[in-house]
Amino acid sequence: MPNILESLYYGSLFPNEDIISKDSNYRPLNRQITESLETWKQKLSAGEFEELESLLELYSQVQGLEMTAAFVSGFKAGTAMMIEVLVDA
Repeated sequence: MPNILESLYYGSLFPNEDIISKDSNYRPLNRQITESLETWKQKLSAGEFEELESLLELYSQVQGLEMTAAFVSGFKAGTAMMIEVLVDA
């Protein structure tokens, strides 16, 4: 198994794909979303439901950008802490 730096270099490190919440509310909420979408699919015409799916896809893209920014910010903060610890050692 390659180390983290090798994985990063070879482009095989995808932290966003490995994140699954361990919060006990995660699965019930996910199930609720799926059930709600099925309900809306029954209520809306095919065209209207496609519009809803497009809106949800846009939301997902924005959420992905926010997750990326949060990851970068957290990584920078962690790195800054490590530098501070090593400099003060």
